[in-house]
Amino acid sequence: MKKVVIGFFVFLAVLLAAAALVPLLFKDKIKEALDKEIAKNINASVIYATDDVSLSLFRDFPNMSLGVENLLIVGQDSFATDTLAKVPSFRMGLDLMSVISDNRVKVNNIELDNPTIRLLVLKSGKANWDIFITDTTITAEADTAASDFRMAIKRWDINNGTLYYDDLSIPFGLAAYNVRHTGSGDFEKSVFDMKSSTQAERFVMTYDGVNYIENAVLDADVTMAMDLDQYLYTFKDNNIRINELPVQFAGTILMPEDDIDLDLTFKAADTDFRSVLSVVPGMFKEDFKDIKTEGNLSFDGYVKGRYNETSMPGFGTELKVVDGMFKYPDLPQAARNINVDMRVDNPDGDMENTVVDVRRFHMDMGKNPVDARVLVKGMEVMQVDGNVKASIDLDEMTKVFPIEGMTLRGLLKVDADAKGTYSEKSMPVIDADMRLTNGYVKSADFPAPIQNLNAVVNILNKTGNTDDTRINIERFNMTLDGEPLEGRMLVQGIEHPAFDGQIKGILDLEKLTKIFPQEGMTVTGRINANVAAKGKMSDIEAERYNNVTANGTMGISNLNFVSTDMPQGIRISKADAVFNNERIQLNNMNGFLGKSDFRANGSVSNYIGYAMADNQSLRGNFTLSSNLFNVNEWMVDENTGQTTTAANEAEGVVEVPDNLDITLNVDAKQVLYDNLKLNNVGGRVLIKDKVARLESVKFNTLGGTFVTSGSYNTQNLKQPLFDMRLDVQNLSFKEAFNAFNTIKVIAPIAGLLDGTFSTKFNFAGEIGQDMTPVFNTLDGSGIIDVVKAAVRDVKIVDQISRLTNFDELRTFVVENKRIDAQIIDGSLVIRPFDLKVGDVDMTVGGSNNVNGNIDYVTALNVPAGKIGRELNTRLGSLIGNEALKTSDRITLNLNIGGTLSEPRVALAGGSAKGQAKDLVESVVKSKVDDAKTQLEQKKQQVQDSVRNELERRKTEAEDKARQELEKKRQEAEQQIKKQATDKITDFLKPRTKPATQPAKPDTTKVQQ
Repeated sequence: MKKVVIGFFVFLAVLLAAAALVPLLFKDKIKEALDKEIAKNINASVIYATDDVSLSLFRDFPNMSLGVENLLIVGQDSFATDTLAKVPSFRMGLDLMSVISDNRVKVNNIELDNPTIRLLVLKSGKANWDIFITDTTITAEADTAASDFRMAIKRWDINNGTLYYDDLSIPFGLAAYNVRHTGSGDFEKSVFDMKSSTQAERFVMTYDGVNYIENAVLDADVTMAMDLDQYLYTFKDNNIRINELPVQFAGTILMPEDDIDLDLTFKAADTDFRSVLSVVPGMFKEDFKDIKTEGNLSFDGYVKGRYNETSMPGFGTELKVVDGMFKYPDLPQAARNINVDMRVDNPDGDMENTVVDVRRFHMDMGKNPVDARVLVKGMEVMQVDGNVKASIDLDEMTKVFPIEGMTLRGLLKVDADAKGTYSEKSMPVIDADMRLTNGYVKSADFPAPIQNLNAVVNILNKTGNTDDTRINIERFNMTLDGEPLEGRMLVQGIEHPAFDGQIKGILDLEKLTKIFPQEGMTVTGRINANVAAKGKMSDIEAERYNNVTANGTMGISNLNFVSTDMPQGIRISKADAVFNNERIQLNNMNGFLGKSDFRANGSVSNYIGYAMADNQSLRGNFTLSSNLFNVNEWMVDENTGQTTTAANEAEGVVEVPDNLDITLNVDAKQVLYDNLKLNNVGGRVLIKDKVARLESVKFNTLGGTFVTSGSYNTQNLKQPLFDMRLDVQNLSFKEAFNAFNTIKVIAPIAGLLDGTFSTKFNFAGEIGQDMTPVFNTLDGSGIIDVVKAAVRDVKIVDQISRLTNFDELRTFVVENKRIDAQIIDGSLVIRPFDLKVGDVDMTVGGSNNVNGNIDYVTALNVPAGKIGRELNTRLGSLIGNEALKTSDRITLNLNIGGTLSEPRVALAGGSAKGQAKDLVESVVKSKVDDAKTQLEQKKQQVQDSVRNELERRKTEAEDKARQELEKKRQEAEQQIKKQATDKITDFLKPRTKPATQPAKPDTTKVQQ
């Protein structure tokens, strides 16, 4: 018995060891198969790390569990920046025996945890989920060779998912949050039933920017008959519930190829008015269960036709509500006599054939009747016929429908009629009146109410022409906590409007936003305004400001603005503005941008044109000053909302705004940018035509003095450009290296030098999408004045010293040395310059590129007796022993290659004639000439490409014009022939006498 027990435990240990080893033994096989399937079938970037792939035999025993963590699927081409799916945890249950013995891995089940899926359709109809490779050659290959994965899925689960669907071609959108979905079906069979269950805690459905279902609860159980050979899917038992509205589907979906043929009907499974009321936005809340309802409804519809990139199926729905009623338990009055009769019909999928017909809508809100009807035909061009009549006592309305935390009073009357065509060029004939009398609004969050709220508004169009539209806010007035605000506005015309308006009074933003809270935003402060404007838009567009009247004043005090998008906030302690036709004069503005103080004065012109037309520029000239401005506070990561440094700022080109023509005169005592402190910043910044220009901007930092001029050009966002002119005095080499990435890439030797330098340098190039220079596009030139530099522990000079046995070259000091430099196609070229270290005369020149490679030439002119025996022997073979014996000084020619951290120094030659500088000059000149030649070749290739494209377009245009001329010539020829034939025919026709016409009565005489 003891042996049996021991044997059992040995067997169990072996079994557990095998279970632990099997995933390790076959992990590479499955990973390889997974990568192969992705490459063969998916036209998208599937991103996951090898370390995030795991296998387990214990999780789904007897299946093997394949897990992938942090899986991303990113689209390509038009969707290259869109994440199609983000799956923190993805698992597949694999049949163990298929992994061990079969050539194909069998997938039994799939599980996704916390996935976010974004489905997007562009206006063109292109969908981001269309990522499966359908190339005919690839398909043929796939047909002849079995896939490495065999889909035998019987179950799948999605836990806590988020789904977005946005179809811009319709435009239609869905969003579902906290989604739980399970499904089952035997996909090894051709015909089977697939069962699924889906719940979403929050569901939104949008059409054309309007939420028709908002924050609803979704619960759907669906059984579909699957015929995989015919690609035919049929609805069987199903129950879909949105809030309390149950809907059932019947019919089929056929997908033999890319097209989808739909033949579906749907209907409400309940006839209680309560169920349709639950999907009305704003109604389905926690207390909905306590609402009393009466009335009946019928709701049904259809979707029938073909869906593909160019066509939509037809659709329609009918909704009828008879004698509906709802009453909140805590409110005294009910909404009664709710009667709705409406249909939406589109027989063929062409959106222009859509009909929305609300035959009747009636509701009594307490004693307040609301009646409406509307008939709309078409979408882009709408034929409209409708009217709305309502007379509502707002106090009684709140006794029917709860408006939490708000008290309303006043009489609102609406009477509107519209009939005609609505399009870009026309409007229906409209006569709409709205009148609010003795309005009163009080919020529970603020004790002072809005009182004496009156408004009289009329919209009138008698002809249907857009320019005959008249929008007249005849009167608007209110008082808030005893402070009055009043105004009026008349706008005549839509395309070329004329306007006449005025606003006068005090606006307390804190009080107003407490009455009408703004989500994610806090605003306080007071605005005291008295502004009037009158004129025509056509005069503004033509800049005929003498024909426009605008005047007034505005005072701002203690304005504070904080939002989720701008958590740093803006605070304006005081600002005064004076308006006239042409400009706004801004005086005495001061406050804080975040923690940065600022003061501003200046003027803005063409402000009306900028506000009312897309092609008008805002012009201005400001003086801006600050004691301390922290730029880092405004660098916010778009994904996290956290403040970042310039080094890790969210990727993307910062665009200079269009339609601005602004000059800023800057004076700041200190500016913080990344890890730099810029002191005494002053100069001018000009913004115009998407270009920002710096004019003699001065500042001190890192112990040096800077004067910069240049530009940043974003006219082409795919290829933004910059140019910079620098004048720097007394800057530390190491400080410059540590602070500026450009120095690290272009002149890395600065990090090895102790000392200071000055420079005047001009350079230009492209800016990358990460807002750093594209170094291999840089070109420039200038001078570097080495004030003082201590050279020590530099590998290049260490190797020169070892090669020559000149110990004094290991450590030396360079003072007051001017160096000419040039940047060509991203490479720094140093013109030859001389150094003297003891009795060694050095001449140095060469280049280093953005990849870190160096290519320098150094000539050392030294006393002949200083050369050691080994070097003397090598030189003798190069220049001759006799020359060595007769010369007092010898020139050594050294080539330096490799990188700064791993340099290679080699003896390239020598001379007894002391021509060190000429030797280096010729070598460097050759390098410069070669670099310039390559740069010119690149530029020529670009020019040739542009020229060829222009020539191609010119040829196409000439050919098209020639064809048009030939076509017109042939048409003219045919016309002449026809006219000649007609004339001959007329000539040969027999002449007939014209019939006598009856005499017309004389309508000028009055009959007695």
